[in-house]
Amino acid sequence: MKKTQRIALVQRVVGDLERRKAQALALCEQRVRDTRARLRELETYRATYLQDFQRRAQAGLDGAGVREYRVFLSRLDEALQHQSQLLGQAELLRTSELENWRGAARRAAQIDTLAEHWRAEERGAEERREQHETDERSQQQWRRGRSIRVN
Repeated sequence: MKKTQRIALVQRVVGDLERRKAQALALCEQRVRDTRARLRELETYRATYLQDFQRRAQAGLDGAGVREYRVFLSRLDEALQHQSQLLGQAELLRTSELENWRGAARRAAQIDTLAEHWRAEERGAEERREQHETDERSQQQWRRGRSIRVN
């Protein structure tokens, strides 16, 4: 098996690995977007709920109603904090997957460069071999031509 055939197998394996790392990164990116969108939704909901609370408080709200609003706001704040933590974790995982993909992409590029170098070497060797064969044929024809003239 030629070097270029062997390196083609390595290229395929390394390329597949790089693609899998890129897919994992894409999934992490999607998770970050989804988590961030959920956080924004919760923030918007909290702001709307707080406005509603203020409007009702100005209109007159009894003590039980105030307690209910505050308990619910407290739960919303907990949900916001939890969602923020999830976003932080998703971003850390994305950063890790980005580094994994970059490493795989670098290795794939290095293998591609090596493969091209080896293909160029083989082409050069093939061209030299063909040139040598052409030179040999030319010399043989020249010798035949000389031997026919001498006779």
